[in-house]
Amino acid sequence: MHLRALKKVKKDVSLHDPIGTDKEGNEITLIDVLQEEAEDIVDVIQTKMEKKQIYEYIHVLDEREKEVIVGRFGLNLEEERTQREIAKELGISRSYVSRIEKRALMKLFHEFYKQSQGKGAG
Repeated sequence: MHLRALKKVKKDVSLHDPIGTDKEGNEITLIDVLQEEAEDIVDVIQTKMEKKQIYEYIHVLDEREKEVIVGRFGLNLEEERTQREIAKELGISRSYVSRIEKRALMKLFHEFYKQSQGKGAG
């Protein structure tokens, strides 16, 4: 009986078992090389909540600021784009996109702060 039990255990592999060494001689284990493919659900939910908050306050932005924020953060089911991509699309410099983005984010922050102060007081 005991030998059969040991035979089953012998096939078990731990994620912490060494499987080799790297270039610098450090031990590598299975857990070091395995990578999770799926996105972390907490990150997905956090991102959705943040996008929802942006939508609540986007009315404080002018049209150009909205274009930049929507493009940068992938709102309206779009892919997130770089400042350089947005600049090319709008025919302006990347640094100007950066300034617009910064101004828009400050407006959103102030609106969010103003609204959250109003909710806390009541």
